[in-house]
Amino acid sequence: MRHSENPENVSPYKIIAVDDEGGIIDSLSVFLKRSGYHLTGCTNPLEAIELVRNEHFDLMLLDFIMTPIHGDKVVEEIRKFNQELYILLLTGHKDLAPPLETIKRLSIQGYCEKSDKFDQLLLLIESALKSIEQMNIIKKINIELKESQENLEKAYLESIQTLRYTVEAKDRYTRGHSDRVAEYSVLIGKHMGLSEEELKTLRIGGLFHDIGKIGIPDAILLKEGKLDDNEYSEIKNHPSIGKHILSNASIFSNIIPIVYHHHEKYNGTGYPEQLAGENIPLLARITAVADTFDAMTSKRSYRNAIPLEYVRAEIEKCSGTQFDPKIANIFLDILDNHYDEILKIQNKYT
Repeated sequence: MRHSENPENVSPYKIIAVDDEGGIIDSLSVFLKRSGYHLTGCTNPLEAIELVRNEHFDLMLLDFIMTPIHGDKVVEEIRKFNQELYILLLTGHKDLAPPLETIKRLSIQGYCEKSDKFDQLLLLIESALKSIEQMNIIKKINIELKESQENLEKAYLESIQTLRYTVEAKDRYTRGHSDRVAEYSVLIGKHMGLSEEELKTLRIGGLFHDIGKIGIPDAILLKEGKLDDNEYSEIKNHPSIGKHILSNASIFSNIIPIVYHHHEKYNGTGYPEQLAGENIPLLARITAVADTFDAMTSKRSYRNAIPLEYVRAEIEKCSGTQFDPKIANIFLDILDNHYDEILKIQNKYT
């Protein structure tokens, strides 16, 4: 079964929904048409693979438990010829979702439990389409760069600023935070004796490390107070979303490891890949220290900045577990003996 809805004034993005229950497709069709989206519905997962092969779709809503093949097998086939399709997995219950390793391996951008109200799904669709919009901007930039190699450096920096401002428009905190993380990272890198090229990558990676937050619903991103487990799971998707946004442009390849891995922990308990030790890219290990330091020393809507002595003690305590001990020790030395350099950065981005 396949049908499409194409109302007037519809969103330019094409969505395909795949579920072997016709009633789910019908409900989604009515709901998304009312919300202004174009939908193609398909109840046969094998047919859905061919539709994606032969037509352009921006977003797939994919049921996990289906016949004759489950959703993960559908994604596995699609990823053989299409790496760009943004995929949201639908499950009857979160416990029925595939393992995290499978979601990461197949580059599934998120999942949502089925609900009669579809409210959470609509939020995820809206966030997904924002991410897709940014991906399209980057693809356009990449084409333009290929046509004008001599303007590469200028276009590179301008594109970074354009995308960064998009995130900052959502979250006031992000502006100063990203600037300071970039500067702290470079400061650590200088004390480690890194090359100018590595310092440049650290700076741009720091500015860009939270770009994936553009794909997080505002209700979660801007929430005052503690996040619940489901909300925290959504926040934890931002490195993967950031990687997905940047993956279309080769000029961003050197900063993707920072964007994707800055929440890994040295003992392997971080996310999204649970990498450990030196398997975590060096520049991501540096950014992780800078990111945590700024998060603790910045005033947030729900708390004041944490006093420096407690911050220092926390970094020392987490050396070897959350942080690379060598990098943590270098940063502790900066705090103890070069604190004027920290103050200079803080005063610059207050």
